[in-house]
Amino acid sequence: MKSNYKRVILKISGEALSGGGSDVFDFDIVNQFAEQMKKVINMGVEVGIVVGGGNIWRGREGGKMERTTADYMGMLATTINALAIQASLEAIGIQTRVQSAIEMRQIAEPYIKRKAIRHFEKGRIVIFACGSGNPFFSTDTAAALRAAEMDSDVILLAKNVDGVYSADPKKDPSAVKFDKITYIDVINKGLTVMDKTAITLCMDNNIPIRVFSLNSEDGIIKALTNENYGTKISN
Repeated sequence: MKSNYKRVILKISGEALSGGGSDVFDFDIVNQFAEQMKKVINMGVEVGIVVGGGNIWRGREGGKMERTTADYMGMLATTINALAIQASLEAIGIQTRVQSAIEMRQIAEPYIKRKAIRHFEKGRIVIFACGSGNPFFSTDTAAALRAAEMDSDVILLAKNVDGVYSADPKKDPSAVKFDKITYIDVINKGLTVMDKTAITLCMDNNIPIRVFSLNSEDGIIKALTNENYGTKISN
């Protein structure tokens, strides 16, 4: 099976790791994800992962807490998720490095672009933790930023739904799924796929986004090999 892409950034929401349940992690999902990543590496694809932290903490839910502090707490949550993914990957023999936008040298490398690319070239997966390292920017924006920096062919956006819909399909049974949609239409229709900053950054750098369900069997493999799988966002 041949991938349509050589280097990808895979964005996983924290909620996807919990399977939408009340637990922080659904380890069946985490382990299934690791097994898929083994297949991806065996296909010769270079992979960077940007992980969210919403299964642990969401900055915007900090209530009356100062936004900057709430966002930094969210960055620390992404590090916990990055380490959980790393442990699952290394348990099945996949070499992995965690690079953090905020230095914490005992548990992760500092983010260095050239070093990340060298890891790719050696067949290692790089997990980018702490988003962009800045408050007021989401991990979606961090994924777009890393994709641009790494000269990635595509962003694979793993969600709990199987693509982009005209409305939330869980709330609106009449919601229509898009096979393809442009960046501008995502913004103009107010679709909450990624935040506007992330969409605009992808549009400016012509980085396509493929939205798909992480819960689908071999969903990542299908996203890499099937141009009609999920929803493609592009120019």
